[in-house]
Amino acid sequence: MTPSVPVTAGVDIGGTRVKVVLRQGAGVVGRHVEPTPADVGARVGEVVAQAVERLVAADPSLPRPQRVGVVVPGLVDEVAGVGVWAANLGWADLDLRATVARAVGTDVVIGHDVRAGLLGEHLLGAARGVDDVLFVPLGTGVAIALMSGGRVVHGTTWSGELGHVRVDPDGLECGCGRRGCLETVVGARAVARRWQAAGREGDARAVAEAVGGADPLASQIWHAAVDTLAGALAPVVAAAGTRRVVVGGGMAEAGPVLLDPLRAALTARVPDPALEVVRAELGEWAGAIGAAHLVPVGS
Repeated sequence: MTPSVPVTAGVDIGGTRVKVVLRQGAGVVGRHVEPTPADVGARVGEVVAQAVERLVAADPSLPRPQRVGVVVPGLVDEVAGVGVWAANLGWADLDLRATVARAVGTDVVIGHDVRAGLLGEHLLGAARGVDDVLFVPLGTGVAIALMSGGRVVHGTTWSGELGHVRVDPDGLECGCGRRGCLETVVGARAVARRWQAAGREGDARAVAEAVGGADPLASQIWHAAVDTLAGALAPVVAAAGTRRVVVGGGMAEAGPVLLDPLRAALTARVPDPALEVVRAELGEWAGAIGAAHLVPVGS
């Protein structure tokens, strides 16, 4: 280790797991993961402090961080450092920056997990060398993050919430309380629900495997979801001049079964021969790595 090089911890608080990395200079020098406690909203400062402490304690050679970046899902006011709303984590209008800073005793920067994931992929992953990028992590929900000219676009607390754009007014009820949101059609849960409604067993992974096996029902469900997703992404790609779409999340584990039809559906809508669709490289660590590289918004 080089003591003179600043050290930052990056913490990604997810619905099921808390991921922590330690960054010194341009490199990641330590990683730790643990389950997210059910009462994380009530003691988020303690959760972050303990997770960082467990990482540092696991290796005596690791230095203590001089700053901590924390990223969370949902609606986040990055300037104020407030978690506006996170249904899966059970909080609303939570002063994350102050709460975590009291617990860790050092400077804290708060960010959004998907935007941090894009930053991580741009620095160390699948978006390296490209400055106009759309990051699309596909899991139960659907959110996106946009990079334009090498800068992550922050906008407002609703920036990137593409999953809650209504695509079917008569569709299924979404977790947000509205009907027909994009994630009720293209998310992993939505794909699995259609599969199970047809009398089949398994989740979105099972559907992807069945697509690879040329199952006609699986292909119909899967390609309908992919086509709807491409229709939602295409205007964003065209408006922003995106050159690379990086797809992450659990559904990206399907590899070419997802990427190939999504690439075809997008390029059919966006006539840019330079547009690429690739799989994310950092997996579940993208958000924590991005969190370790955060600087205050507007600085």
